[in-house]
Amino acid sequence: MANNKQEISFWKMVISLALVTLISSATLGVVYEVTKEPIAAAKLAKQIRAISQVVPSYDNQPVDDMFKIAVDDQKEDSLEVFPAKKDGETVGWAIKSYSPKGYSGMIWVMVGLNTDFEIFNTYVLEHKETPGLGSKMTEPEFNNQFQEVDPSVFNLKVEKDGGDIDALTGATITSRAFGDALQRAFNSAEMNIKTHEPAQ
Repeated sequence: MANNKQEISFWKMVISLALVTLISSATLGVVYEVTKEPIAAAKLAKQIRAISQVVPSYDNQPVDDMFKIAVDDQKEDSLEVFPAKKDGETVGWAIKSYSPKGYSGMIWVMVGLNTDFEIFNTYVLEHKETPGLGSKMTEPEFNNQFQEVDPSVFNLKVEKDGGDIDALTGATITSRAFGDALQRAFNSAEMNIKTHEPAQ
């Protein structure tokens, strides 16, 4: 009799756990479907805002004209390139670049190049760096040093490593990663964009 009661209790517990799992999964699925489009829309809006910040004035839709180029040091990977055009003429490119070398992992940066392959401006898209330290890479005091510089002359390493980047105080690793993301964008663009004709 006792064994029978234990077996019934066991199956009740199994059924209860199965129901809880099923309900939780269904709830998560509904939440995902409800939030998927707003998240995608917010991400696109941020991307468009970043593009507008890093290239000269344009009148096309860079997102619609996006093409990909191979990453200079990761041939199996690619970077998204958003060409900016004015009256049909290319005025620059916004390149979504990255570095896996941040203090807290991946850093994503929109890097703008003009037609002379100089950095026009930069915009941090995503990071998990330490608030008040590495997070300061988003501030003008740090970013302004990269405006209108030629990476073939301006060394995108921190001064501590023999480069030209004035590193963030207490966030040398973040500063190195930022320079790495910019260098990746420049190298990839120099190798690919000059000869690239995106498919129409």
